[in-house]
Amino acid sequence: MTTTAPTTAERIRSACARAGGAMLAVEGLEPAATPVHHLLGDGSFAVTVPADGMLTAAVVSAGSAGVQAVLEMTDYAPLPLREPVRSLVWIQGRMFLVPDGEVAGMLDLIATEHPNPSLLQVNTGSADASEGDTPYALARLEIESVVVADSTGAESVGVGALLEARPDPFCGLESCWLRHLESAHREVVERLATRLPQSLRGGRVRPLGLDRYGVQLRVEDESGDHDVRLPFAKPVDDVTSLSQAIRVLMGCPFLNGLRARRV
Repeated sequence: MTTTAPTTAERIRSACARAGGAMLAVEGLEPAATPVHHLLGDGSFAVTVPADGMLTAAVVSAGSAGVQAVLEMTDYAPLPLREPVRSLVWIQGRMFLVPDGEVAGMLDLIATEHPNPSLLQVNTGSADASEGDTPYALARLEIESVVVADSTGAESVGVGALLEARPDPFCGLESCWLRHLESAHREVVERLATRLPQSLRGGRVRPLGLDRYGVQLRVEDESGDHDVRLPFAKPVDDVTSLSQAIRVLMGCPFLNGLRARRV
């Protein structure tokens, strides 16, 4: 059977890769922003926490016991939709500070896989931080549970499945592509909209998502918001096959962009 949608683990990995920032919540404290949230090979998450904040102080005070924390990531649609949140990911576990002797090696590992300017602000100290920059400490969140919620409901996933999954190959470019599709190629959206159920064709149709398995459209009408997935005939892995798959969904007879031959 052909897969027509990402697995839960793939959706979470893609959401993690797209999320520019996340929030760390600990009971009794104000949530703290963390610009770095990186899944490590041992199944834990490396996260940054404000070095001078109460959250870091609580983790230091807890020592080897750590503190119970929740990492929340919000996957926003790249277009200004009526309801912009596509999904929420909650990762619950126990958080510990990374020992000083291990920080440099872990930063190098994270930077190799996912360069992030905020890594340069780790362990800089308040006096060394550039004006306007927040100095961060590096912590590790040992995962106890992972849950993702979207318009279809909520679902949990195991750490093993999360480690085996990979982000969608197009997730880094998806936002730019969808914005371009909306602003410069409305005819493509309109052609795709002909694949929607008849009852939804009267609403405002917007591109919502794009991955190797298909295209998602959001229909906004008086009755609410409706998300519809249009699956490709088979998963795609590169830009050429993606372009061809979209042409098939549009009903275009010239799959390679060839012009009709003149008679």
